[in-house]
Amino acid sequence: MNRPENDPLMEMLAYNKRFVAEKLYEKYTTSKYPDRRIAIVTCMDTRLVQLLPAALGIKNGDVKIIKNAGGTITNPFDSTVRSLLVAIYELGVNEVMIIGHTNCGVQGMDGSEMLHLMKERGIDDEHISLMKHCGIDLESWLHGFDNTDDAVLETVDLVKNHPLVPKDIIVKGYIMDSITGELTAIEG
Repeated sequence: MNRPENDPLMEMLAYNKRFVAEKLYEKYTTSKYPDRRIAIVTCMDTRLVQLLPAALGIKNGDVKIIKNAGGTITNPFDSTVRSLLVAIYELGVNEVMIIGHTNCGVQGMDGSEMLHLMKERGIDDEHISLMKHCGIDLESWLHGFDNTDDAVLETVDLVKNHPLVPKDIIVKGYIMDSITGELTAIEG
């Protein structure tokens, strides 16, 4: 496949070479341990890439940030929970912030529509059936949430009451305004 001249990936790789050659990484040097002993579970939304750290005044090395679609945890044994357990037991985290945001793309996401889009992109019905035979309800797994506040509160509850999370870990939920970065605490 021929890549276009203004290919975003090629631009990023070229920038990376300059970044390393010019030793621009030096100002980001830190340890693997979060200085503020906080882990943040949040959405992978592009609007939050720089906004979230800027709005919270955090810099490289301050916190562990775990991102996924919607910033929620839907399964008590998924990779987000695994990452939180590593952050708590191996890296000294003692507080967890669950941060949802306004106008999240996962809010209202339809699992059946996602399956339709998969089929349009060439995913074979046989593969989808195989998932179902393995006990995976793809429509449910791919379904979003109806209310961001509720989704954040459910995730807070899941983390607080997870059998492998120590009771001394502080877990709180927030919603960030995707434009201004204003953080609002969500209470259950």
